[in-house]
Amino acid sequence: MTTELGRRALNRALLARQLLLERHAMPALEAIEHLVGLQAQAPNPPHLGLWTRLADYRLDEAGELIADRRALRMVLMRGTLHLVSARDARALRPITQVILDNHLKARAAELGHLDLAAIVAWARALLEEEPRSDKDLRALLAERWPDQDPALLAWAVRCRLPLVQVPPRGIWGSSGTARHTTLENWLGPAVPDPSLEDLVRRYLGAFGPASVQDVQQWAGLTRLGEVVERLGPELVAFRDENGRTLYDLPDAPRPGPGAEAPVRFVPDFDNLLLSHADRARIISEEHRKRVFTVNGIIRATFLVDGFVHGMWKIEKGRGEAVLRIEPFAPVPGPERAALEEEGLRLLAAAHPKAKSHGVEFV
Repeated sequence: MTTELGRRALNRALLARQLLLERHAMPALEAIEHLVGLQAQAPNPPHLGLWTRLADYRLDEAGELIADRRALRMVLMRGTLHLVSARDARALRPITQVILDNHLKARAAELGHLDLAAIVAWARALLEEEPRSDKDLRALLAERWPDQDPALLAWAVRCRLPLVQVPPRGIWGSSGTARHTTLENWLGPAVPDPSLEDLVRRYLGAFGPASVQDVQQWAGLTRLGEVVERLGPELVAFRDENGRTLYDLPDAPRPGPGAEAPVRFVPDFDNLLLSHADRARIISEEHRKRVFTVNGIIRATFLVDGFVHGMWKIEKGRGEAVLRIEPFAPVPGPERAALEEEGLRLLAAAHPKAKSHGVEFV
């Protein structure tokens, strides 16, 4: 008989895989690879995501990896920007290209009259000559093809080419316009060795146990049931409270529903909230509607007893840094004190030069 895993058991398994049951003494690059990247639409959230997971993490550590080209930011799973290791960029980009190809197919009527191969080749040469911003690329495309929509051409180029955001974009404490070059130009040529089987294994290691639909939600890919079926002999199967079949790696941590889960501050866009079709293991549907906005923003949240219990943001002005905590329900006294303590640690790390730090519940 297949073992049933309840909501709390799945929650604790997810938190263990996501390095959130305890802070780990793990190098940042190893953590980035273990998590199969961190979603990175905004520059700072991935750094905060590593801070909340790792012991003694400095917020500039991942920036050093980006500057040394050991990590980078590029569009991958779900067609969204991720911070990944250089090794994973090469492994994952060929697999996820189909997502961007589907975007192009959806606008085939607008693109059908264009010699897209020639446009992409011309743009590649420009982007490999020197990294360029989207604004720069649009201007050059408009000059070369004055009768075409430069925004559409630039979008098509971004879909077709594996583009890397170059530093200082993505480095903690830095700012500036995003500029891009190709993955090959940034890292040098390499022979890709894409493997959907390895992609599923690594997903389960970071997010399992999970259903086929969960894997597809995270990756932005379809027909992964065939891959899971091929992996069948090396996986174990469970079922959730709704009877869905969940797959997992045999030796992956499943600490059980009674495991202690400390309070944690989770940054905007964190994959913790985005990587399952059924997110009940981490956030209720009622709360998801408050955290996920209609314009695609996923707000920063905090965990109490392992589940999303509210949202947070940092406001800074006149030398003061304040962490404002917005609970969805009353927070018990011990957890409230723990949030205040953890919040002050977060402020000290994120804004060490502020004259004062404060935590407010609103």
